[in-house]
Amino acid sequence: MKKAAVIMGSKSDLPVVQPAIDCLRSFGVEVEVRILSAHRTPEAVHEFAQGARDRGVGVIIAAAGKAAHLGGVVAAVTTLPVIGLPVKSSFMDGLDSLLSMVQMPTGIPVACVGVNAGENAGMFAAQMLAIEDESIAAKLLQKKEDMKNAVLKADAEYDA
Repeated sequence: MKKAAVIMGSKSDLPVVQPAIDCLRSFGVEVEVRILSAHRTPEAVHEFAQGARDRGVGVIIAAAGKAAHLGGVVAAVTTLPVIGLPVKSSFMDGLDSLLSMVQMPTGIPVACVGVNAGENAGMFAAQMLAIEDESIAAKLLQKKEDMKNAVLKADAEYDA
C-alpha cells in the first residue's frame, strides 16, 4: 500500500493539518509528516519531494499560509499528485494562501481544497490512493454511507 505524505510550512499549521492526518489514518493509510518551509529550508523541501516516490509515497498534501508556495515548490520537483491545503492567516483570511496555490504556472499542477479544509485534503488523498487500493476504496464507500445515514437520521428526527 502506498502511503501519503503531509508537509507543512510551520509547526503552527498543525491544527489545520491534523484532521488530514487523522482522516488518512482512519482509512489505514500510513502517513509521513514533515515540517519544512519553501522559503527557509528550500533544499530540504526539494530532497523531501524528490525522494517521496522512492519512500513509497503516492500523494502529497502541502499545507501553507500567506505566500503558500510550498505546494508549488513540491509539485515542481515531483511527478506525484500534490494537494494544496491553504492555511488561514491573519491577512485576507486565507484568500492569499488559496490564490497562491491555485494560480500555478502551466505544467506545475497543484490540486487545492478550501482554506483550513484538512479533512477534505485527507479524503481527497485517500480517494487518490483508492484508485489502486481496494481496501481504502471500501472504507471510503463505508464513510460515505455513514455520512448519508447521519443526514437521513437527522432529517427523520427533525420536528419543526
